[in-house]
This record gives sequence, structure tokens and C-alpha cells, in this order.
Amino acid sequence: MPVTTNVFEPEVHHMVLETVFRGVEHSLSSPSAPIHQYRGIKYATVPARFRQSKVFASYPPLVDASKFGPICPQVKNMNSFEETLFSLNDDDIPQQVLKQNEFECLNLNITCPGDLTSQARLPVMVWVHGGDDRGHGSSWVYDGGALVGKSILVGKPVILVTFNFRIGLFGFAAGPQLREDGQESVGNYGLRDQRTLLEWLHNYITDFGGDPGNITLFGQSSGAFDIVCHLLSTLNETRPLFNRAIIQSAVFDYNIPDIAAAGCQLSRLMSTMHLSTISQLRAIDADQLVKFGRSMRVVDDGVFLRHDWKDFLSPEDSHKNHHHSLNLVVPKALSALRSHSHTPKPIGSASSSSSNSGARSSVFQPLLIGDCASDSMLWSTPISYWTSAAAARRIKAVCQSLSKTNTLFHTYDISPYTADEEIAENILELVNDARIAWPTDCFAQNAHREGGGVWRYVFDQEGPWSCIPHHAADLMYLFDNVPLPESSTRSIAGSSTQDTFSAEAEMFPDSFTFDDDDEDIKYSPIVRDDDAMSSEDGGWGVPSVASWSYSRVRDTMQEQWIAFSYGEAPFSEDKVFIFGPEGETGERSQSIFEGRRRRTLWKKAFEPLGMQVVHKMGVELSRGPPLRS
Repeated sequence: MPVTTNVFEPEVHHMVLETVFRGVEHSLSSPSAPIHQYRGIKYATVPARFRQSKVFASYPPLVDASKFGPICPQVKNMNSFEETLFSLNDDDIPQQVLKQNEFECLNLNITCPGDLTSQARLPVMVWVHGGDDRGHGSSWVYDGGALVGKSILVGKPVILVTFNFRIGLFGFAAGPQLREDGQESVGNYGLRDQRTLLEWLHNYITDFGGDPGNITLFGQSSGAFDIVCHLLSTLNETRPLFNRAIIQSAVFDYNIPDIAAAGCQLSRLMSTMHLSTISQLRAIDADQLVKFGRSMRVVDDGVFLRHDWKDFLSPEDSHKNHHHSLNLVVPKALSALRSHSHTPKPIGSASSSSSNSGARSSVFQPLLIGDCASDSMLWSTPISYWTSAAAARRIKAVCQSLSKTNTLFHTYDISPYTADEEIAENILELVNDARIAWPTDCFAQNAHREGGGVWRYVFDQEGPWSCIPHHAADLMYLFDNVPLPESSTRSIAGSSTQDTFSAEAEMFPDSFTFDDDDEDIKYSPIVRDDDAMSSEDGGWGVPSVASWSYSRVRDTMQEQWIAFSYGEAPFSEDKVFIFGPEGETGERSQSIFEGRRRRTLWKKAFEPLGMQVVHKMGVELSRGPPLRS
């Protein structure tokens, strides 16, 4: 007789939708921390290519939510940008084979504590993935099991939602030629998919145990900039659908095209494909379109973004005399957190509803915002092709000012005579500041100036494999899903980070020192046999991150993010929280920016040029030198 095994299949009996969602028990689930997952739930329909999505709410009596749904069409058999940045071996990357379908890709995944009821009203954390034209919300990198498990262990359970939306040409094609009768606007289909997802959650997350009045958006890279766009959207002024936001290494885009400019780009693309009508473009197979329009992103259609959105991305001095129409009052549930107390709020509460009658109203929701020290590693390959002479010529052409160009050259040690073996590193620093670090600082300062609650962090912790704080290194710690080098093995689930420190301190006493001024344990690296792996040719690999260092940063980051989703101030608002290097964590004074980031130099080198020129320069340098025929 065949042997049968009883596999537990959790179910949610959804009263509003009149259906049963049958999911799976997560592999990290345990009796003390049960975790359930509901996969591939359709949240919206796509009427046709280049049309706005609509909330979906018509389900059969039983929905199989045990498998991930289709993703937006993209180039197949390519690693995601995160997998590439992580420097993993192919054997260390979990294999996922997901269907691609542009009309069925609008689906979500819910990871939650087990056996919740509609009365649980837990905070909902919604992850917006990055990756532009090659990314999806069902990636193993963002699996919510570890983060939800941690939330249960610390007594602040949350629900985590990941989801798919349209990307690339399918999500952001725009132009006058796409206008049809009854359409309010064209383009930004991916952004509107994200808002449709929030509509679905507001209507239906309650029966999964979530609180539709307590939603935190968090995302990284282009996904983080999507959140910035939602914060600066006209709909967020009148009908906000989330309560707070976490912005991680946003790849800002200041020079967003309008509909006319986007239309010219679309026409050129159609000409390349030998298409003459939109009907032909709509009819062509999706597999043939994925290699086109990969750089298409947000457009300023005059509808989605508020009219003054650029003011929030510019340095303060550039618009200090500009009159803002910022007297809109955000609903009470979204008022900025003003208390520095770490007292936990009730599970069902949204952000702090207490308000200071003497304080200005916040323009938008509370923010937790930061970046990684080496985010520009995202573009390291094309940047590596620059020569000193070519880079200097390109920068001069963009800046159009000899004095301003010379200041920039001096700041970043760039000139036609810089050694070619050094120029790539210097350009990486310039691009890092121009595309991510400086815009992040400008946006955070503007949000704070307008009365919003803003908490700043810097992530300088090394990635476990590459040992540099590269773009997306923070995701390895936050989601805790990436396989680690043998010498960076995870601590036992549920054990305290202090226990991990103590154990390693006993094993390697020369590696640890204690600071009398604060109680942080400091790590001073020394050569250890397990810190390097010999290769077959006798060479030595890069030292990996110590397990205590990994555990400390992971635990601290997860706990801060979870606390923020509960409406708590994660740390003092007038401080900066640091992650790394070498496992260092804690609050520091604002002056840390002078040492960790180049804020003083930005004022000298960037502000005279302005955000428009600096962003253009950063984008052109990050693409590498023009190809020669």
C-alpha cells in the first residue's frame, strides 16, 4: 500500500469574499511560532495591455493559495539584481520556476502568524520590490517567514505582504498615442497596480488577521522610489492608503519625462520593432517585448504626482523662498510620530494618534529612511569601462561650467590624468552620491522641515559574501533568507544576540573590545582560519562576516522595522541609527553624517549644480561610456 502523509493545510474562511483560501504551513513554522503562508492570490485584473488595473474580488468557493502566481514577463534565465549583487555561487541560489503572464501577474503573497482571526488586527507590512525590468515579489529573497517569525518571538506579531506588479514596458510605457476615451491618464501602470493592491488590502485583509488602518509600505531600490512617488502623489493628499513608509536605498529619478517625452521614446522603440500602430504594439507577443523598454519608469503625467513633487527632492536652499501649498492636513491616523518613547502601542493601533496642537500638520506619513554606503555597486560593471579622459569629458559636457566642474573634480579626485586603475572607484563614489545618497538626504531633510516624523539610518554593514556594504546588502539581514558562508552561520533561532557575542568572545578574545562610554561590543578583526577559504590554486578568499556580527545587525534591524510598523518611534528622531561596520549598531548624533556620508562636500560640489544636472550626470556615468560601432 502507498504510504500517505498528512500535510497540514491552513485555511482562511473569508466572510466578505465568500471563499476559503487554502495555503501552506511555512517551513520555518514551529509550535511556539506558527507561520502560515497564502500564495498567488489574485488582487487585480488587467483589462488589456497598457490599461489601468481594477480590484479583483470574484473568487471560487475554494482558492488554492499553495503556489506562487505568475510574474510580469521579463527576460528569462537571468539572476535578479539582488542575486547578482550578493555574489552568490549559482549552487547557492534557490531555483524558482515561475510562469510569466502580463494579464495574470497581479497577485500577492501573505505570510502571517498561524490561526489568526479577523479580531487580531495585526500591523501589515507591504514589501515593494525593486529591480526595474527583472524583479518580482515572489522572490525567495523577500520570503517573509523569518521576519514574521521574529515578530512573533519579540511579542509584536505582524503580517507581511509581498506582491507582483507590472514592470518595464508593460508597467511604464506612456505617450499621447496611448490615450483612449475615458482614460484619466496613461503610463505609471505599475504604480497604479501598487495602489490597487493597497485598495484590495483595505477591503479584504481583515479576515486574514490584518489591520487595514495600520499598513506600512517598505521597499528598496526602484521599489523604494515607487514609495516616494506614492508619498508625493495627489491621491496621497486626499485618500492615503498607508500609514508610514520605510525607504531603503531609493534610486531616485529627478528628470522624469512628461507624456510628450515618453511618447517620443515609445515611438523610437516602435520604430526599432518595425511597428507603426499601437494596435500592433498591443498585439505583439509579450516574449518579444521583454527586451525592449527596459529603462522605462515613472512618467510625470500631470495627474499621478502632485505639482510640487520636485521641491521635495531638491536641496533646501534651492527652494527656500518658494511658496509651498502644503497646508493640507493628513488624517489623524497618519499624523507624524512626535514622541520618542519606546512604549509599545496596542497591536491594533495605527501610528500614534496623539497630536501636538502647536505643531504643524505633517505633509505625509512618518518615514524611516536610509541608504547603504556602497549602493553604486549596482552599476559597477558599466562604470568599470570608463577611462579617466572619457569620464572627464562627459562630466564637463554635462556640467557646462568650468569652475563647477573643477570643484567636482577636486571633491572626487577625478581628472583626465587620474590613473585608469583608480578612476572606476572614484566614479563609483560620485555616482553613489549623485543617484542615491544626496537625494536621500535632500528628501529626508525636506520631509522633516515640512513637519513629518523622519528617522534616519545609515547601513554600513558588510555583505556576508562580498564584505562590502553594497546595494541590497541590507536585505540579506532584514529578510534573513540568503545562504551564508560557512564562517557566517546563523545563530540558533530564538537565541539572544548577546549569547552569540559571548560565545565568540570566549573563542576569540583578541577580536573583541568593550567601550566604557557605551555598552556596545566592538569588533577588531584579526586573521582567523575560518575567516578565509583557500582556493584550489592556493589563493585566499575574502574574509566573511563573523556570525555574531551578522546576528546582531539582523536582530537589531528586524526589531527596529517591526517596532516602526507598530507605530513606535524606533529610536530618537534627533539621532541617526547606524548598522555596521563590523556589527556596530546604535544611535549616534547627526554629526555622524560628516564621517559616514559626504554632506559637507555635497553642499560645496552638488548644490551649485542643482539636482537636475547632478542627477543627469549620475545617470550617464552609471550607464558607462557610449558603445563604439
